[in-house]
Amino acid sequence: MEIVSDIWVNWFEGEENSYNVCEFFEWRKHDFIELLDQIPLIKVEKPLLEYIENDLQDLPQELLKDVRNRSVICKNNQREIIEYCFIATDGERCIVADTLGYAIPVRKSRLIPRQESLILQKAEKMLVETYPFPSAGLRKKEYHLLSLRPEWMIGLTRKERQLKQLLFMALDQLHSSGNVEEMRYWYTEWFPTKYTESRNMTFDDAWQGLISGMRQGWSEKHNDICERMIRGQSYFEKLWELEHGTKVQ
Repeated sequence: MEIVSDIWVNWFEGEENSYNVCEFFEWRKHDFIELLDQIPLIKVEKPLLEYIENDLQDLPQELLKDVRNRSVICKNNQREIIEYCFIATDGERCIVADTLGYAIPVRKSRLIPRQESLILQKAEKMLVETYPFPSAGLRKKEYHLLSLRPEWMIGLTRKERQLKQLLFMALDQLHSSGNVEEMRYWYTEWFPTKYTESRNMTFDDAWQGLISGMRQGWSEKHNDICERMIRGQSYFEKLWELEHGTKVQ
């Protein structure tokens, strides 16, 4: 383990999928960006790095013990200790994590390119720290409509990823309604040439067809359906406005 200084971070809180911990080129002015005065750097095995990146489960106790109270941030000209905060690398990529005093990586950040390059150079001379963790090799991460598969996000911008998650949140709500006519309606909105076929579809058949049709990529069609599905739902409309900067029409 080493201690490194003056590290810029952009905290993404409560994210269990690495695609939502945005790379530097996707950072925005209103993001939660901080400068850490110092922070420990640890080199770990690849499975543990992936576990930190793609989960919100307990971190190894030995890791937490090693990094405890070693991070410092300066606020209002006063140095503040951060209890469990660290940079983890497998020698190929990096992730910054802060547990906010808990045992899980509540906040995560990428590094700016210059600092990431320096960290990876340091990692070449570091030994790998082995931290056993209960889920290693035993637990396969489960994805669902509120935690979409990474392959469904490939090639999308930050805005598109956020809107796609919003669309699937609306789809999850549609599914929970159990209304077959409503499900058939949205199916034909997505597949307008299949109106006659949809009239005889079961709820589950229409549902599976809708998910299958929408899961790949992002397009104007996705955008239009998303806007229409969330109309009149204040929470969803606020999320839409955050990404588009305009109200739902």
